[in-house]
Amino acid sequence: MTSKMDRCGSATASRTAFGFLLLAAATLLAPSALASEEPLGITLDKATILKLPEKVATIVVGNPLIADVAVQSGGLMVVTGKGYGATNIIVLDRSGTVLMERAIVVRGPSDQTVAVYRGMERETYSCTPQCERRITLGDSAGYFTATAAQSDARNNQSIAAGSKGR
Repeated sequence: MTSKMDRCGSATASRTAFGFLLLAAATLLAPSALASEEPLGITLDKATILKLPEKVATIVVGNPLIADVAVQSGGLMVVTGKGYGATNIIVLDRSGTVLMERAIVVRGPSDQTVAVYRGMERETYSCTPQCERRITLGDSAGYFTATAAQSDARNNQSIAAGSKGR
């Protein structure tokens, strides 16, 4: 038979152990509380602005093919959707402490776009208000290359015309 003293000591030890478990769990879960915000939803080829916490030293982008960041003055960060999918951003201070962690989800455009399929080949058009070619990930290689080449040629002409005026 156990004495009353043994049972009380055992109950106190159990409470103490339970308290340490709660403290350990709270400590381990604290960093994930930083990531508990809703994922940042961005449309492909569009940007949004986030306010950075103070004393930022390092910004890590999980997959820069999905989202990219540019730091601006005034503690602002521009996040741009580069490819479909999900990734994350982690912001650290000089000592490596996580100041912010945010999930990012990049989706396709939901505005007035039309996808034209010719067998397995896809072409995307932006119809605002007239339908014009739009370069979109997933378009057929020939269409994508031709549209990108037209856009590059136009940009190069603009650069050339602008440099003549100087």
